[in-house]
Amino acid sequence: MLNDSHLREKLRKIEALFAGAGTAGERSAAEAALGRIRAKLDDMGAKETATEIQFSMGDAWSRLLFLALCRRYGLEPYRRYRQRYTTVLVRAPRRFIDEVLWPEFKELDAELQKYLREVTLRVIREGVHADASEAPEVGPGLPAP
Repeated sequence: MLNDSHLREKLRKIEALFAGAGTAGERSAAEAALGRIRAKLDDMGAKETATEIQFSMGDAWSRLLFLALCRRYGLEPYRRYRQRYTTVLVRAPRRFIDEVLWPEFKELDAELQKYLREVTLRVIREGVHADASEAPEVGPGLPAP
């Protein structure tokens, strides 16, 4: 089972991997990793014009994570008037999105989803009912239990 500190450590390690960290000391230095990613964004921005890219997030937790990650790198996410809350627009170099932001988001989101699922199941098992399994599938022609 993951706990908050374990999740934060995993997130730091994933971020360090995307920043190009090579040693254990670099992996633990989140500020240095952030600086390298921002420098990479600046470098890509100097070589490539920013493009507006639209993202659709499946749930509020993923959207919040994506917004925070964008802001961490100095990007300003936004929505157009009357767009769904699941839609997020970002102006950035396409290469930065494809090589850094989106892959990092996908890894962080997978860890966050895993953590949220474990917490949810624990709360249900401890507070509602011990059996938090999915409903069994009943085949055609079979009576329901």
